[in-house]
Amino acid sequence: MAGVVAAGHPLTAEAGVEVLREGGNAVDAAVCAVLASFAVESPLTGFGAGGFMMVHGTGPSSDRGSDRASQPDPREGAGAEEEEIGAVLIDFFVAAPGKDGVERGAELVPVPVHFDAETVQTFYVGPASCGVPGTAAGLELALARFGSVPLADLVGTGARLAREGAPVNAEQAYILDILLPIHERLEGTRELYAPGGRPLGEGDVFRFEDLAEALERFGAEGAAPFYSGEVATALSSFMAEHGGTLGPSDLAGYEAIERRPIRVPFRGTEVLTNPPPSSGGILIAYCLGLLERLGERSGPEQLVAAMGAANAARGETFAEALYGEGLEASLLDSAALDLAAGDLLGSTTHISVLDGDGMCASVTCSNGSGSGVLVPGTGVILNNMLGEEDLNPLGFHAIAPGRRVPSMMAPTVVLRDGEIELGLGSAGSNRIRSAILQTIVRTVEQGMGAADAVQAPRLHFEQGVVQAEPGIDEEALARIEARGVRVARRPAINLFFGGVQAVARDPGTGELSGGGDPRRGGAVAF
Repeated sequence: MAGVVAAGHPLTAEAGVEVLREGGNAVDAAVCAVLASFAVESPLTGFGAGGFMMVHGTGPSSDRGSDRASQPDPREGAGAEEEEIGAVLIDFFVAAPGKDGVERGAELVPVPVHFDAETVQTFYVGPASCGVPGTAAGLELALARFGSVPLADLVGTGARLAREGAPVNAEQAYILDILLPIHERLEGTRELYAPGGRPLGEGDVFRFEDLAEALERFGAEGAAPFYSGEVATALSSFMAEHGGTLGPSDLAGYEAIERRPIRVPFRGTEVLTNPPPSSGGILIAYCLGLLERLGERSGPEQLVAAMGAANAARGETFAEALYGEGLEASLLDSAALDLAAGDLLGSTTHISVLDGDGMCASVTCSNGSGSGVLVPGTGVILNNMLGEEDLNPLGFHAIAPGRRVPSMMAPTVVLRDGEIELGLGSAGSNRIRSAILQTIVRTVEQGMGAADAVQAPRLHFEQGVVQAEPGIDEEALARIEARGVRVARRPAINLFFGGVQAVARDPGTGELSGGGDPRRGGAVAF
């Protein structure tokens, strides 16, 4: 079958493409690549993380299903939509804990992370920051619904990389360096990432034996141990002892959910992306709808205007509406977009796979910045999603137990005449939406290839400041400044601006291509 894989590490991409070479499909390859990323991109992802997978090219809804698959509510049920557009979004993101009524015995710990000399973002970590992880449940469901290779056959590469180790490359060394203040706080991650007291650097070999055992357990027993078995007991007991609120009922009640993707037209294509209660997808769709109305060219000024409108739309009402009905219809309504356009004119990792039969799997997983909590003997480093300011707009610990934490992650596909043209997604906290938006604009509107579109300079507008990488049109930036908007010109590309991994198919020739983001050590394998 063969195909193309774009991922955040060369070994992640190679793990996925090897599955394609052996006859597996895009979902098989994506699952294998995700599991390999646990070993070579461990600060960003793992069994303590959550995520989303967009699958296109599924055909009619399959009768196969995981025992852990949820019964969709009226806003979710993907079956009918899947038959119509051949796409489904699998939501396995982090949920808020607290179903057991455990009182929080610890507070969030603020840790500043320095992306460079000028850019600092505060993350809140520790046991109080840990939400219910979803990767095991989500990968199991994706494979049961759309895969063709047994799970036991897909864990081997990741387990080998975790046990034997792999050299830390330059990009992972940078990530380890900026996250060192988190990793060195607590026993477990301190020894894992600084064996013998010396932090790992480029060229050092990183090994994670407990993760290897966890991967092999997952291959043999599936997700059950992580939600109702030995691993679940270890996680909830450790949390109870250290002041977290993640309890047995939170884990036992967790389910991966199939959802209908958001659909929005853009420059003759149809973009399918992540629906509520995730926030990133609908904000991307909103920006694309505005750009359609701002003219035929989406330059820096139009992009900043659209991003500004999305920032303004993302208020308290928006945060509450993510859990209700009608947000998509109201925000993407043509009249509302026309009105907004008129006013305007005055750590995470991603893997994209496209196989030879046209099936695309676009999957984003994230541990946030990581909580620093490594539960002994499990191979699980828990997420810090309850301590990510971007994901908690109503305040920390305000999300009801069992509800999904809103996310900016937005695995996305672009269709032309119903055929896949582009599959992509990004890492990057609040910059995910701007990174995906600009990559779509450059491929669909400006005709760039996937690699050039991913590598092109980016900007991001938030909190009244336009952050701009070198290479953005200086005349346009000067006009933006003339309107009273501050522009911060960055000295070099940086993982602050996201990590887009994209795969593409030429609609005329059928040729496959891909783009791996140099900001995060991205790689493409065929």
